[in-house]
Amino acid sequence: MGILFEDGNFALFRDGFLRTVELSLISGALALLLGVLLAAFRVSPVPVLRAFGTGWVTIFRNTPLTLLFLAVTFVLPRLEVHLPSFTLAVIALGSYTGSFVCEAIRSGINTVPIGQAEAARSLGLNFGQTLTSVVLPQAVRTAVPPLGSVFIALPRNSAIAGAFNVDEIFSVQQTWVDRGYSTIAIFCWIALAFLLISTVIAQLFRFLENRLAVAR
Repeated sequence: MGILFEDGNFALFRDGFLRTVELSLISGALALLLGVLLAAFRVSPVPVLRAFGTGWVTIFRNTPLTLLFLAVTFVLPRLEVHLPSFTLAVIALGSYTGSFVCEAIRSGINTVPIGQAEAARSLGLNFGQTLTSVVLPQAVRTAVPPLGSVFIALPRNSAIAGAFNVDEIFSVQQTWVDRGYSTIAIFCWIALAFLLISTVIAQLFRFLENRLAVAR
């Protein structure tokens, strides 16, 4: 277990850990933005938007994340879209996670009584105003627990980025393996890093769940 304090391993571990946190935060922000937009599309009265939202969720939720990484890494350059590896990882992770966020928020929307939307429309609010002012604030409160599960999984999913030239925490293990350290010690440190990140996210969502809980 002392490998962390040998041969500059601490700096390597620290940089990989911070890179994983950065990748998770930016991908999570993209996924949240994308998920809310797709959820709005899925409940929209416009058929084209509903079809787009349904198609996005169907494709991205049912496609293995590794294939998405392969697609953005090898297909986009062929389309003359050249981006850094980190940005490509954010696109893959954000697009994939966004489909799960969409479904979590849509499940929250379905818990809002339809009478509230009808009442809002009777007051003259259009679809966008009804969604943002009446439906979404209530839907998000209900969707916090499933959203927590989605975002806890995000840092673990980011480990795939290590295989695509992103120096995150999981890629550190390959360097340590090459240096001949004990496999058990390596994976203990990597697991500890992911456990720490997941615990912080779980506590954050538990806090939000308690703050936004509906009194019954």
